Amino acid sequence: MSGLLRVENLAVEIDGARVVDGVTFGVAAGETYALLGESGCGKSMTALALMRLLPDGGQLVSGTIRLGDTDVRTLSERNMRTVRGGRMGMIFQEPMLALNPVLKVGYQIGEALTLHRGLTGLAAQEAARALLDAVGVPDPARRLDSYPFELSGGLRQRAMIAMALAGEPDLLIADEPTTALDVTIQAQVLDLLRSLRSARGMGMLLITHDLGVVAENADRVGVMYAGELIEEGARTDFFAAPQHPYSRMLFAALPQPGRGRLATLAGQVPRPGEMPHGCRFAARCPHAVQRCRLESPDWQTLGTQRVRCHFAGQLDGHSRPAVPAEADVARAGESAETPLLAVDDLKVHFQIRRGFIQRTVGHVRAVDGVSLAVSAGRTLALVGESGCGKTTVGKALLDLVVPTAGSIRFGGETLAAGNLARLRRQAQMVFQDPFGSLNPRMRVADILLEGMEALEVGDAAQRREAVAHLLRQVGLPDDAGERYPHAFSGGQRQRIAIARALAVSPRLMICDEPTSALDVSVQAQILNLLKDLQAELGLAYLFITHNLAVVDYLAHEIAVMYLGRIVESGPAAEVLRAPRHPYAQALVAAIPRIDAAAPARPRLAGDQPSPLDPPAGCHFHPRCPHAGDVCRQRYPEETHLGDRIVRCHWVAGVTG
Repeated sequence: MSGLLRVENLAVEIDGARVVDGVTFGVAAGETYALLGESGCGKSMTALALMRLLPDGGQLVSGTIRLGDTDVRTLSERNMRTVRGGRMGMIFQEPMLALNPVLKVGYQIGEALTLHRGLTGLAAQEAARALLDAVGVPDPARRLDSYPFELSGGLRQRAMIAMALAGEPDLLIADEPTTALDVTIQAQVLDLLRSLRSARGMGMLLITHDLGVVAENADRVGVMYAGELIEEGARTDFFAAPQHPYSRMLFAALPQPGRGRLATLAGQVPRPGEMPHGCRFAARCPHAVQRCRLESPDWQTLGTQRVRCHFAGQLDGHSRPAVPAEADVARAGESAETPLLAVDDLKVHFQIRRGFIQRTVGHVRAVDGVSLAVSAGRTLALVGESGCGKTTVGKALLDLVVPTAGSIRFGGETLAAGNLARLRRQAQMVFQDPFGSLNPRMRVADILLEGMEALEVGDAAQRREAVAHLLRQVGLPDDAGERYPHAFSGGQRQRIAIARALAVSPRLMICDEPTSALDVSVQAQILNLLKDLQAELGLAYLFITHNLAVVDYLAHEIAVMYLGRIVESGPAAEVLRAPRHPYAQALVAAIPRIDAAAPARPRLAGDQPSPLDPPAGCHFHPRCPHAGDVCRQRYPEETHLGDRIVRCHWVAGVTG
């Protein structure tokens, strides 16, 4: 493989603060190089520097960037426009923000085709259609006339990939291309990128914090921390034995079956402008000595790996340290009591109104007959793709959306208008985005007091004492109550959201994707906290997520949801080890795995249909490899397999 990209001693400053410091790496043609690390380590800023797209106040202060024989730093902005989007393409992290919301998809792809390939008119339109077809967009001719908001998350990401490929780039930069996607769509997008790289011989710079994504896609790995590259090597060697303590702690923070308490990284990545003089990881490193705090380590070579650590090659232990296997043993020994929460045939249908008099012309069947139960001290995971109705179920349980039909019983008492306030105190919700759910104009103490005051919990003195206790309980500093949400990191804000839910002493917590946007190290802190609270307070959790690795670690039972209905439910360990419904099998197959020896499994094709017009018969049949005539005609009844319930004609043996 020939050298394609070579970056030497790259340094970037934002408003005078160094955010990328002395980074050196290369990408060969046909190779995927992964930059791995927590948020704030400088990964995305490195990518933006390569494209010369630094934000206001940003400056590339030193280093060289060579793309083939071209010195990118010396190009004029006029010449850079032919490289940016031409020889280098970029897939941004959030397609909805990167795509222009007022321009049709076809027009946006056409701009790139005109600029970099000189195509106009029908030739540009046909090339744009071919690009959408190549990246797996169904009915590409129609999608050319769609606006970005009319596409699903997976289709928007595919449209952005098509735009990045329009200039036929030699190097493709993918910045967290699957962070906000469901596990099934993530698998489709990554499979697509691998096939395109192979077919076109492109080099790829993959930026991510997901070790599973790196394991399945990278040829070489570079680990960044606090603006510096601290470890580099071939993927196989890196996953066999990472050398830097930071890399090892990322592995130890991964939720895995049989693992007890997750390892966590104390503290946070140093802020730009506040970097320590010695090793930048020293303040969080369990092996640090005085030398580490005073002297920055040089590169050391260990076989095919390079590492910046004074103790390189001297640390004992494997990349995935042994942790007491308490989780599955504890779960297996527990017995389910009378359910704290019992939901029977819950339906939530939203009316669609049109015309001058707003006549009802249809219904979105967001939740269409869901039954589930959660016992005290146990966790039920509700999993499925975005749009399947998981969050709507959670909101309906708290009457944040009004159920259309069905019954909800809490502690043996049916939820109704007369007891809503009293029962709501016993069930609280932790939302997916803590920054969006916390009032930015209120101090943390006032946020925690708000619920207690509304539900008249204790007197003023007791509430103030409770605030201090809650902050300690979720691991926040004593002065946190006087600060505003913007002063905290993402993980700390999620702790505030959990403290707010705990403020009224609930018996059930509904957690809606509470770790989906967090780094693996922060995710480990939140999962440990949730487990500790459950053990201490006997809380029940309804855990809504599409991250099955988290489910495997945290949940006792699991319910798999597809298009408003539960298609498989049962003990989490059994469902995840041997799923029976084809959709559950596809979800498990799509989990990125750090074990290179794990067998390849078939991926789920296509997108979830709209709940406005679900398919006849079994809703999953258009995507199911086992679908027969009966699947297209009739929705399957429940099939009981021991402790499991599956809705599938194929599992039931009905194939006619």
